[in-house]
Formats: sequence, C-alpha cells, structure tokens
Amino acid sequence: MDKLLIRGGRRLNGEVAISGAKNAALPELCAALLTAEPVRLANVPRLRDVATTLDLLRRMGAKADRGAGEHDETVVVHAPASIDPVAPYELVKTMRASILVLGPLLARFGQARVSLPGGCAIGSRPVDQHIKGLQAMGARVEVEHGDIVARAGEGGRLRGARITTDMVTVTGTENLMMAATLADGRTVLENAAQEPEVADLAELLIAMGARIEGHGTSRIVVQGVDRLHAPATPHRVIPDRIEAGTFLCAVAAAGGEALLRGARADHLDSVVDKLREAGAAIEGAADGIRIRMDGRPRAVSVRTGEYPAFPTDMQAQLMAVDCIADGSAMVSETIFENRFMHVNELLRLGASIEIDGHTALVQGEQGLSGATVMATDLRASASLVIAGLVADGQTLVDRIYHLDRGYDRMEAKLRGLGADIERVR
Repeated sequence: MDKLLIRGGRRLNGEVAISGAKNAALPELCAALLTAEPVRLANVPRLRDVATTLDLLRRMGAKADRGAGEHDETVVVHAPASIDPVAPYELVKTMRASILVLGPLLARFGQARVSLPGGCAIGSRPVDQHIKGLQAMGARVEVEHGDIVARAGEGGRLRGARITTDMVTVTGTENLMMAATLADGRTVLENAAQEPEVADLAELLIAMGARIEGHGTSRIVVQGVDRLHAPATPHRVIPDRIEAGTFLCAVAAAGGEALLRGARADHLDSVVDKLREAGAAIEGAADGIRIRMDGRPRAVSVRTGEYPAFPTDMQAQLMAVDCIADGSAMVSETIFENRFMHVNELLRLGASIEIDGHTALVQGEQGLSGATVMATDLRASASLVIAGLVADGQTLVDRIYHLDRGYDRMEAKLRGLGADIERVR
C-alpha cells in the first residue's frame, strides 16, 4: 500500500497546474449515457474515482477511452442502445458518485438497477432525495437486496414534475437534472444545489441539446426533449476548486509564493476570504490565482455550508492551517456529522484541538512534530499532508488511496513547489 513520506519545513514557491474538477467530471461522464453519440470531454483529471467511473461505464456496455498520452486529459464515452442498465456493487461500493448513473439510465433506457453506493465514511448522505424526485417524475422505485431498482412510468418515459428536495443535495440535483432532460414536459427543481460543478454539468447538457434555465441558482427549470446529441466541440471540465483551495491552504501554512495556474478565484470566494483573513495575499489573475504568505498565519474561525458558503470539502485543510496559526479558532461542521475524523491524526502531530459536538476548538501551536498518521477519508488526507509540510521532522501518511481518489498526482505537484515529499511503498 502506498504512503507519502514528507520532510517538513520548506516554503512553497513556483507554479502548479490545477486539474479538472473531480466533482464535475464524474457527473459529466455519466451524462454521456443520455445519448447514443460519442461524447468527448477535455480536462478530465487522472483520479481513482474517474477510473472507477470509466470501469463502471464499460461494465454496462459503453466504450470509454482516455487519450493515450501521459498528459492527454481527453476522454470519449460512447453509450450505444445495447447498454445493460446495471451498476453492480463491486464497483459502486468504493464511490458514492456512482449513484449518478441512475437518472441518465432511467431517462434514456426506462430502467436501471444501481447498487446502494459506498465511498468515504464521513456521515450519512442519503439517496432518498434522488428516489423521491424520480418517483415524482413517474418512476417506480424499490430497494431490493441492496439495489435501487427503478422503472419509468407509462410508455417507458419519465414525465416532468415540480420537485422540492428536503435538503440541498449536489448529486441529487445533478441526477434529477439529467433525468429531466429527456422527460416528457417541464421539470422544476426547487432548493437546487448552486455549486459551479452543477452549473458546468448543465452547460454540457445544453451543448447536448437540453433546454435548461436557472442553473447556478436554487431554482432550475428543465424542458424535456426527445433526444440529446454529442456536443459539437469537446466540453472542457472546469478547474477543481477544492484542489486549488487545498494548495492555497498549503502555501498559507508553509509560507511562500505560488501561482495556481488555471484556478478560478470566482469559484473560491469564501476560501479566499478566510485565507486573506489569515494573512495571505491572494489575487485572481487571467492565468489563475496568485498567493503569497509571509510569516505565521492568524487563526480564523469558519462554519461550513452549502455553496456559496465555506465548503465542507475545505474544512479539514483550513483546520490544518489553524493548527499552526497565531490564536484560536472555532471550526463548525454543518454538512456531515462524521467529518472530524482527521482530528485524532492531527493530534498525533502535536495539534491542540477539542471537539464539542459539531464544533472543534483549535488552539494554534508554534509548530507541529512529524509522526506516522493514517488518512480516514479524501479531504482528511489533504489536511494531513498540509500538516506534514510544516511539521518538524518526518511525517508518514498512510492509506493515501483516499487521496488518489480526488487529487491528481499531488506529491508531484508539491515537489514542483519545492516540498520534500515522496511516494513510498
């Protein structure tokens, strides 16, 4: 099993290229199931979750090919009429985003069998909102032996509906929006997720012939069409705002000056505001985001929330910055109930953190001390890497397969900034 060995204490300077967004690429790969024509996507990151999604599409009978070159980030997905609309447990269990095939399969083929998903153990992420929305669109949905079994209504086609989810759900919004593109009539999604990844998916669907309005707001309107087609030109996946935010936190903690090439500051307002409060100088530029950090960061409190509030996917990384900051901070988690699992590992590095329910009190320390730590989920892995970059001595991060699910060659990118980090077996 691979691990990361980090020798801390180096400032980070230079440039790093931000990859395509995992949380945009996964639903967009699934959206290719909505047409019989080959869909070409550009800027698709090389991640474990992407590889799992491609394997899942192939298992169902689609062709899913990645560019042959090491730096070719193009993927082509071709889903003919002979698709087997089944997503088996052995693939779905490792990645919750597998649920995103449910809407496209049901919309185009009139049926689907999708195993209940797995993924990071960071708390309950129920699929009941997906099921509720599809039932409102006329689908018959049952859970049998751990599988979601769904069939479209009369005539094998979903029908438009007004759907208000009980909570804001990103994958739920994406699943229902994709399903609605081929439904009979008009679908209105109230309380929709507003994340940039949702809006990017909508832009792909529009390029495929879908009629969608309101994406990027809490109310999305979809007028169903009879068929979709491949975009005239390859759709380029937006840059990964969470990867960009992670590198911003790394520089804020370790100090230095860096250009995050390709990153979009307009997708990271809440993160940029907090890091500026911590003392970092951050500017958006035509070629990305520039950050400079001199001296010890100031502690900043944060409360996670749905976009455009501070993202839960950045909570662990900012906590790592607070661990070596001047002062104390309160970190409140409102999205996932189990998303403080990285705290015990940060304590092994010498951090001072107390948890009270969904809030962590972080007292900044002058420094951390290297140790062996274990990653418990994707973003927890990133927080341990950031802490290791500033810790005295060696830090060994175990179980980094979590990290590989969402970060494209992170250690190579950090080495390019001057970090002393290597992958070991």
